[in-house]
Amino acid sequence: MALMLYQYMGIVIGIVGLIYSFIRFRESKMSLGMLLIWGIVWIVLIVFSIFPNATGFFTNLTGIGRGLDVILILGLIGCYYLIFRIYNMIENIEQEITHLAREMALQRENKDMKNKENKED
Repeated sequence: MALMLYQYMGIVIGIVGLIYSFIRFRESKMSLGMLLIWGIVWIVLIVFSIFPNATGFFTNLTGIGRGLDVILILGLIGCYYLIFRIYNMIENIEQEITHLAREMALQRENKDMKNKENKED
């Protein structure tokens, strides 16, 4: 069984992705849950690159005609999920920034009032 160029590329990208995910996890930049999710994604990429006919199981399971179509649909769903997660993280960060800005403004206002009171004495 001779591998095609795209299969080699898939294997290399999968291995690099696995290594990068483990490095980010070890540096505490990725949670265990995200490591497991990305680990599964990279391993599936490697398996499908080595055995492209393995997608036949998913075509039978989902009723979608071709294996590539299943992969593309699952990839699209995964991308929408990641966009949703990123959107939620951005919303949370915006709320935290707003809260911190308000706290800083109140502290500055209190400090200014105390300085004003001290000058009047």
